[in-house]
Amino acid sequence: MNPLRVIEAVLFASDAPVRVVDLARAADDLDEDGVEAILGELRIEYERAGHAFSLVEIGGGYQLLTRPEYAGVLDRFETVPRSGTLSRPALETLAIVAYRQPVGRAEIEDIRGVSVGGVLRTLIDHELIEVVGRGEGLGRPLLYGTTTRFLEHFGFRSLEELPRSDELPVVLSRERSAEPVEEEGISKEEGDGEG
Repeated sequence: MNPLRVIEAVLFASDAPVRVVDLARAADDLDEDGVEAILGELRIEYERAGHAFSLVEIGGGYQLLTRPEYAGVLDRFETVPRSGTLSRPALETLAIVAYRQPVGRAEIEDIRGVSVGGVLRTLIDHELIEVVGRGEGLGRPLLYGTTTRFLEHFGFRSLEELPRSDELPVVLSRERSAEPVEEEGISKEEGDGEG
């Protein structure tokens, strides 16, 4: 069998990224360098032919994914699996975990200002975060970090691809803005002495 087509078959059949070391097991005459060369050939072949899918390095492995410009067409079909959407609180909590990991529940709650127990359970159920250890503090609290599934879901090869935290429009630390907050036309300073 042609090793290129063997690798292609494995990638086509897989619903998750496949690591190079695992692809090398697909045929007796393959090693990791050979797999890397084949992946390069496949990527070029798909680009030249203008396929509706591409070979993407994601989450520590490789996967065949539909090109974004075809997403609208796929949304019309119930037989095409859809990735679940996350609520705003879940996304905010996930961002804190991604940028501050390993991070405990108390620190997340301090940053968000609300209880996050249910949101953490949801993110664990979606396999986007996991317990990665225990803190040194009182009661040795659980510490959370992101998973490979997180990388796959958001299309990152590694955490280094996350946007820099200083480029984000949200606060991911305990430091709050010292500037007065305006509510319904009254600044915090104006409202403090009233009431």
